Amino acid sequence: MPDQAPRAAAPPRPYLFRGRPAADDWRLIREAQAPGDTPVILPLDQWLEAEPSDRCAPWLAADIELDPALAARLAEAPLIAIDFPKFTDGRGYSLARLLRERFGYRGEIRAIGDVLVDQLFFMTRCGFDGLSLREDQWLDDALRNLHIFSRAYQPAVDQPEPLFRRRQRDAAARREEAPLAAMA
Repeated sequence: MPDQAPRAAAPPRPYLFRGRPAADDWRLIREAQAPGDTPVILPLDQWLEAEPSDRCAPWLAADIELDPALAARLAEAPLIAIDFPKFTDGRGYSLARLLRERFGYRGEIRAIGDVLVDQLFFMTRCGFDGLSLREDQWLDDALRNLHIFSRAYQPAVDQPEPLFRRRQRDAAARREEAPLAAMA
């Protein structure tokens, strides 16, 4: 006879918020079901039908078409989760950038799904500030990978100015300071 002992609850997914380990008070609901008493992240369709609440947030599938009308509705959400069905699916990066740069969303954007430590640096550059890692990922590795590169060349949400422009500005400032230092 198979083991009849109740299964232990799955360990909580490692979670980082703005670069630090944090408690995740939100419960992710993948399929339509009653929300309950805790704050919940619902599928977009279910969230759109629900009463607006600061205890209810949507998650977006990677293939969602983000238009101005939907973005305006999402502006009401306390957070927006973006699903990564596979770590190789990069559409979520584009969604986060669109939400931040084109539509001006300022709330939490959370990565959910198949989120690996290798992706974290790039996710934060695109505007994610909440990172719900896959269960087998370790927080120590995640914290190291957030700062795996000391500088980024390209412009992004976290640094809209490319590296060559920053260097040009710094060089110009040094040239302006040099004559002043010589006069002193």
